[in-house]
Amino acid sequence: MELLETIILSVLGGILPALLWLSYWLREDKKRPEPRSLIALSFILGMVAVPAALVAQWFINEAFVTNTSIATLFQNSYFTALFVLIAWAVIEEILKFLAAYFGGISHKANDEPMDVLIYLITAALGFAALENTLFIFSPILQGELGLAFITGNLRFIGATLLHIASSALIGVFLAFSYYKQTVKKRQYLIWGFILSVTLHTVFNSFIIRAKGFTLVGFSTVWISIVAIILIFEKVKKIKNLK
Repeated sequence: MELLETIILSVLGGILPALLWLSYWLREDKKRPEPRSLIALSFILGMVAVPAALVAQWFINEAFVTNTSIATLFQNSYFTALFVLIAWAVIEEILKFLAAYFGGISHKANDEPMDVLIYLITAALGFAALENTLFIFSPILQGELGLAFITGNLRFIGATLLHIASSALIGVFLAFSYYKQTVKKRQYLIWGFILSVTLHTVFNSFIIRAKGFTLVGFSTVWISIVAIILIFEKVKKIKNLK
């Protein structure tokens, strides 16, 4: 397949599903929607975060995963493998948060608790969009469209939802601390970040080890998404009681 065609198909296969998810979450904020320019900026910055994450993770891999795979490392050195997965998750969650922060959270348009969640999820979907594009690029280039389709679908219901859930966890904690003092906000942010990294690490550990762990990994993310959808309704009701 021609390189240009491969790039176009990969981009469409990576970005369109992410935009589909984005349209769903934006409907949750339809009463007071965020500026489309900031939504676009958050999404793009989320995409920009991917190469930064890949570079940082490459250094981690060079230091701890030399001449082996992470799956093999789990068998030979469980705690080293776990450390690597935690490091990967920390890198991605920090970069997604920064994308959301500079994309919309730091702007005056962020004027209610729901907004924080929207910007974080948008940045997460931007990250997932480019990451998914890279994952399906190779199968498409090799003419394996069936494999690319399967890979895209699995990431649509797996990794993409993971990025939404892990970033949304941070957003939930920030939303519930929206009207609190700065010290409390920082405490909530730390707890949200810890839970986000934990979820991210747990999912990756299950998926990488495959076999009987795969379904458990997917189930963990699906349950998290259902919980976040329910929490969304709680966030909508948060009021400033000062």
